Amino acid sequence: MLPSYLLKKIPKQRHIRKLRTILPPELHTVCEEAKCPNIGECFSQNTCTFMILGNICTRNCAFCGVSKGKPLPPDPEEPERIAKAVKKLGLKYVVVTSVTRDDLPDGGASQFAAVISKLQIANYKLQVEVLIPDFQGKEEPLKTALEARPYVLNHNLETVPRLYPKIRPQADYKRSLNILRQTKIFNPKIYTKSGFMVGLGESDEEIREVLYDLKEVDCNMVTIGQYLPPSKLHLQPEKFVTPEEFEEYKKFGEGLGLKVLAGPFVRSSFHARINICVIRKVSTSRCLH
Repeated sequence: MLPSYLLKKIPKQRHIRKLRTILPPELHTVCEEAKCPNIGECFSQNTCTFMILGNICTRNCAFCGVSKGKPLPPDPEEPERIAKAVKKLGLKYVVVTSVTRDDLPDGGASQFAAVISKLQIANYKLQVEVLIPDFQGKEEPLKTALEARPYVLNHNLETVPRLYPKIRPQADYKRSLNILRQTKIFNPKIYTKSGFMVGLGESDEEIREVLYDLKEVDCNMVTIGQYLPPSKLHLQPEKFVTPEEFEEYKKFGEGLGLKVLAGPFVRSSFHARINICVIRKVSTSRCLH
């Protein structure tokens, strides 16, 4: 049984239907595909996280609700569709992520670059945050994505190093850290961001070590949230972390000089624009308009 602080109202279907009437059926959102618990709140505010390169992932992470299998080729019309959807939604800040595409030579980096470029052509004031996969640690695909000049480069560590074989068997902790490090080397002006889940069996000391590592690679912002399984068939949490414990993680990270957003329902793209305003020390009222 879930503790009271993890109970959330069932999202109103009219909000989901309303946004779906704006988005063409060919476009995917990670909100829907990953069964995010915040979908009702985000969709009611006409915000979402676009998921490019299809909705089928080539990896098999234990925590993720996205479908696994053999994906289709990249859609060359996808950047234009996203640009049109962003215009209809009236967004000033856009978050774009993707499934992991180990089947593609560049891991899908060129599609990220095409989407960023199309969005910036459509509106040069638009700020684009990309949540990228690890591109198998290859430097050139990362450069391809960064040369398109996203406003924020987000890459999630997802969990502590010890749990990678269980949680992310096809990923590598040091490889993911290196993406954040290389981003700052390539362009120090790009904000970097990462996030991870708790409640999977990690210790407090392991959490502190991850925060130390993120500070070492000059990461600007960290999100920490409770792991909640997308279905009964997925890996089940070992612990429900209390709000008080999340506050301790936040205090520790901010003591290191990181900006930390921590809480049971925190996800890497949740309130993304407001959170970047916090980093930039811009008033949240400006972020909402």
